[in-house]
Amino acid sequence: MTGESSRTALASVRAFALDQPGSVVAACLLGAIALAALAAPLIAPQNPFDLASFDVLDADLPPIWLRGSDLRFLLGTDSQGRDLLSTILYGTRISLTVGVFAVAIQAAIGIPLGLIAGFIGGRVDGLIARVADVQLSLSTLILAIIALALVRAGLGGETLGRIAVPLLVLVIGLAEWPYFARTARAATLVESAKDHVRAARALGASDGTILRRHILPNILSPLIVVATTQVAGAVMAEAALSFLGLGLPVTQPSLGTLIRSGYDLIFAGIWWVTVFPGLTLVSILVAVNVLGDTLRDALDPRLTPR
Repeated sequence: MTGESSRTALASVRAFALDQPGSVVAACLLGAIALAALAAPLIAPQNPFDLASFDVLDADLPPIWLRGSDLRFLLGTDSQGRDLLSTILYGTRISLTVGVFAVAIQAAIGIPLGLIAGFIGGRVDGLIARVADVQLSLSTLILAIIALALVRAGLGGETLGRIAVPLLVLVIGLAEWPYFARTARAATLVESAKDHVRAARALGASDGTILRRHILPNILSPLIVVATTQVAGAVMAEAALSFLGLGLPVTQPSLGTLIRSGYDLIFAGIWWVTVFPGLTLVSILVAVNVLGDTLRDALDPRLTPR
């Protein structure tokens, strides 16, 4: 039953996507950006982490189609003299890494809690729901400020720079797990009332077996949709925190730090340091959201063509 439902869902997504060319374009765009980011050490003209590879005398050079440019730098350079194309590739890699691993933490916490709340119910359900409500009342920004302040006070700014990426992953993951928990709880309540779950319970299957074999595989569809939208949210959260100076340091290029470093230079005519990373960020967010909408519509039986 589980394999049949999975194949049916996959066929529905494929058929629905082919009927919407925009989703195919979004998938190709996101795939191209992700592959370029993963291959950054191989295709980037420069390593922005290697201080010996760039010169401050090359700072603020424009893209090659503008006067005063240098053919070595396709998209120009930033205020440190780093090749902007290289920093965007490495920065996208960091931003996507933060987004994907933060969502993995959210799912690892939220899905089990949602399954337990929906399956057991009663006081356990009420307790998990209250914890989720409290967690949602604490924004990602507040948690980031607290975590960074504690780490800076306890370990110092140098250590903070070294662990900035895993710290951001942890903060964003811990801040937004209730979205998975609420989705898993609602889907579990519906699935627990179905005949095949009742039959498994009547045959003596343990609660763990029922959750693992009969409920979890059948609630993956809404969880996959939540995961896609949460990846976009996590990437945006990292960019926002870095832009505000609460995320990655300037020495570790992410899309947020690049936009922040070039923000003050826009009024001096050095627009490319902010515009190109900003366009990359917008492209990622739009592509992920379009794919999320496509998955949601394709997996909705009321909208799937029969």
